[in-house]
Order: sequence, then structure tokens, then C-alpha cells
Amino acid sequence: MHSKNQHDLDHANIIKMLKTLLLTLVIIAVSMVLLAIKIIIKKKGRFPNTHIGHSAAMRKQGIHCVQSMDRMERKENPHRIAEHKN
Repeated sequence: MHSKNQHDLDHANIIKMLKTLLLTLVIIAVSMVLLAIKIIIKKKGRFPNTHIGHSAAMRKQGIHCVQSMDRMERKENPHRIAEHKN
């Protein structure tokens, strides 16, 4: 059995935990709003495209994203040498 003091301590800990959880949720919500403020305010606002394939500087250097490189490597090569089956 819990004593009254133990019960009060448990209740205080739960209140403290809920306050911490609420504070955490408020911080996350404010962070999300600050991250999205440009998108919210600007008409037709979007997150910037950070895909490597859309960067002109990367394309100039011949750098492509892994997914594009993989797709190119998997394409059928019309110049391949046919293998002989025994």
C-alpha cells in the first residue's frame, strides 16, 4: 500500500512529466512553423528541391544522384556482346 506522501509524490511526478511533455510539444510545433514560414506566407510556396539531379553545378561536374545512376546502369545496352550458351 502506498502512503499518502507516496501518493502525493507520484501525483507530483505525473504533473511534472505532463508539463515536460507539453513543453516539448510546444517547442516542436513552434519549430515546424518556423521551418515552414516561407511556404506558409509565399503564394505557391514549396520546400526547395535539394535533389542532386536538379543542381546545375552538379550536372556540370557529371555528378548524378544514386537513383539516376542506378537506373542508367540497369538500362539494356544495345552494344553488348552476346554470350554463348554451352
